[in-house]
Amino acid sequence: MTTGVAPERLETHIAWQAKDVADPESWTVRLSPEDRRELDAALAHAKTVSRDLLDIGLEDFPLDGLAEKLSAIERELIDGRGFVRISALDTARYDDDELTMLYWGIGLHLGDPWPQNAKGHLMGDVTDQGKALTDPTFRGNELGQIALDYHTDGADLIGLMCLRKAHTGGLSCVANVVAIYNEMVATRPDLVAALYEALPYDFRGEQRAGTKPFYEFPVFTAHAGRLFVRFIPAYIRASQRHADAPRLSPRAEEALDMVSTMARDPRNNVYMDLQPGEMQFINNYHVLHGRTAYEDSAEAGEKRHLKRLWLATRYLKDRPPHFRRQENSHWAARRTASHIAAVARPH
Repeated sequence: MTTGVAPERLETHIAWQAKDVADPESWTVRLSPEDRRELDAALAHAKTVSRDLLDIGLEDFPLDGLAEKLSAIERELIDGRGFVRISALDTARYDDDELTMLYWGIGLHLGDPWPQNAKGHLMGDVTDQGKALTDPTFRGNELGQIALDYHTDGADLIGLMCLRKAHTGGLSCVANVVAIYNEMVATRPDLVAALYEALPYDFRGEQRAGTKPFYEFPVFTAHAGRLFVRFIPAYIRASQRHADAPRLSPRAEEALDMVSTMARDPRNNVYMDLQPGEMQFINNYHVLHGRTAYEDSAEAGEKRHLKRLWLATRYLKDRPPHFRRQENSHWAARRTASHIAAVARPH
């Protein structure tokens, strides 16, 4: 498919580089004592409705002043910097299930949960689940120890909350793909044009029964003056195992490599060491994310474990048609939550 798009610069007002966000406090929201009281009261109310977070809707997790803060965060995610750290839920006061319910409630104020896989997980676990890179069905949240290169996921907003840190490593990293895109428009518009074309993505075995094991999707889309990005190079290249998938051109391969290389450039990325109880939310269309390699020590209660949300923001009113979950709508047939227990907390 040829789009005939002439690449142009987009959303230059949010094309930050690392030097622009060097102060972590500029992208960290600290929970105040009043915020904590509101969360405690909202959790108590939610528990009167159900102990199952899937039964809890926005109206079941009432917030006041913090709701206004979260609304401002949602606007910043879509129209501004595109990432935030919220610090931090009280891990001494709450157990893991309560922390997860609090995280779910905060997430509901930022958007509507999306299913993350064919199991219909609306709450996911990011921890070592014994999957190997040689497994053709692996997903990044199931892989342990290794680094994950910069990529996007499959929703408007992506949230992570830390339950446990790794023994060493496991830093979260984000990169501004808007800045990368605009620099590529200036220096290699031919490669930008190649990523406006639909490329094949491996479904990881989670396609609808009787359909192709891959789908086609552009990396870059311009719509209503905004940039939309889906960049999962590991899944794009994995699609080549299917004989009927379109072959990647040398130009597309070069373009994918350029985005990855620029994301790894220290000029374009930020690292954060999420502590237990801290949350990270990103605009999945403007910010790539990844992590560094790590080592666990389950015996010490240090096995990296994060909870994950995919959210549809209510603030973003207009999306390109192909960003409306058409390719994986069958995932919504089930509505479940992942329940992998974290290792015992260290004392």
